[in-house]
Amino acid sequence: MVTATSTLAIPDGDYIATRLFRLSIGVFFIGGFLTSSVSLLVPQLKLLLHLDYREALLVQLAFHSSYLLFALPITWAIVRNGYMRAIVTGLAVMTLGCLALTMAQTVLSFAMVMGALLLLSAGQTFLQIASNTVVAVIGPARGAVRRLTLLQGFNALGTVMGPLISAPLLLSELDADAARGIDPTLPFVGTALVTAVLSLAYMRYRNLLVRGEAQPFAGIRQMFQLIRLRRLKWGTAAIFFYVGAEVAIGALLPTVLMRTDRLGVTPVAGGQLVSLYWGGAMVGRFIGAWVMTRMAEYRLLLAAALGAVALTLAAIILPGALGAGALIAVGLCNAIMYPTIYALALPADDRQAPVASMWLCMAVVGGAIIPLATGALADGIALLPALLVPAACYAFIARFAALCAQPQEPIS
Repeated sequence: MVTATSTLAIPDGDYIATRLFRLSIGVFFIGGFLTSSVSLLVPQLKLLLHLDYREALLVQLAFHSSYLLFALPITWAIVRNGYMRAIVTGLAVMTLGCLALTMAQTVLSFAMVMGALLLLSAGQTFLQIASNTVVAVIGPARGAVRRLTLLQGFNALGTVMGPLISAPLLLSELDADAARGIDPTLPFVGTALVTAVLSLAYMRYRNLLVRGEAQPFAGIRQMFQLIRLRRLKWGTAAIFFYVGAEVAIGALLPTVLMRTDRLGVTPVAGGQLVSLYWGGAMVGRFIGAWVMTRMAEYRLLLAAALGAVALTLAAIILPGALGAGALIAVGLCNAIMYPTIYALALPADDRQAPVASMWLCMAVVGGAIIPLATGALADGIALLPALLVPAACYAFIARFAALCAQPQEPIS
C-alpha cells in the first residue's frame, strides 16, 4: 500500500514556488490567448472556404487531437528530462507551430492549417502535462486547487484578450464594415514572439528543479492500473466532456450571435462578443479561488456544472438577447471546472502525478471530438438543438462532482 506523500522535496521551496508561479503566469496567459484565437478560425474558414459546420470544426479536431496522439511520449520525456526542460520544449514547438500557421493562412490552405494546428497543439500538450502538474505538486497539497484556479484566471484573461485582439484581424475579410488590408496572420506572429521569449525565460531557469522530480516512468501495466482508480477514471472522463463542451460553445458562439433570432450582429462583432464568454471564465476563476477558502471544492464544482446545464438549455429555448446572454453566461460556470476537476482527480501520491496527468491531458481530446459531434448534429438537425450535446457533458461533470464527496481510495 502506498501512502500519500508530501509535495516535491526541493531546497528553497518558497523561492522556487514563487518563481514558478510567476513564470507560469505567462504560459497560462498565452495558452488562453491562443486557444480563443484558434476558435475564431472556425467562422473564418467556414465562410472563406464555404465549409459546413462539421468541416469547419475540424479545426478543433486538429488543435486537440495531439493530446491523445502524443501524451504518452511527452510524459516519458517529462519524467526523463524534468518539468522545466519539458516546458522549454513545449514553448519552442508552439513557436514553430504559430509560424507554420501564419504560412498556412497566407496561402489559405486548409490542409496546411490542419498540419500547423497539430504541431501547435503538440507544444500545448507539453505545457498541459508539465505546467499543470508542477503547479499542483510544488506547494502544499491543500492549496493545489486554489493555485491552479488562480493561474487559470490568467489563462482566462488570455482567452478574453484573444477575441478582442484577433477578431478584427481574422474576421475583417468577412465584414463589410471592417477596415481593409489588415493582415490576418498578426495574432499568430505575435503569439510566436511571446512563446519564444517565454522559452528563453524557462531555459534560463531550467535547473530550478532537480531532474527526476517524479518516479521512474511506469510501464503499461502500471499505467492502466492507475487509471482504474475511481476518482482518476471519472475525472479523466469529466475533463473530456468539460473541454469538449467549452470548445464547442466557444467555436459556435459567434455563429449563434450572428443569427437574426438572437442578436443578428456582424462577424467581427460576433467574434469580439465571444470575449464576454471567456471573460465570465476569467472573473469566475478569481472569485472561485476566494470561494474555495470557504466552500468545499466538489460542492462548488457541482453548483457550476448544474448551472451550466440550466444556462445551455435556456440558450436553446429563449429567443433574442435572453438566449444569447444565457449561452455567454455559461463561461462563468466554466470558470473553476478544469482546475478543480484536474486537482480532485490526481492521486494522493505526488510521485504518480505525471502518469495521472498524462491520462487527464489525453482527455483534452474531448475538445476535438465533442465539437465535431456537435457540428455534425447542427448540420443534420439545426444549430440550436445541437447545443444539447454540451448540456449533456455538463450533466456528467455534475455526476463527477457528487462522486468526489466520497474519500479517495489509496493506491495499492
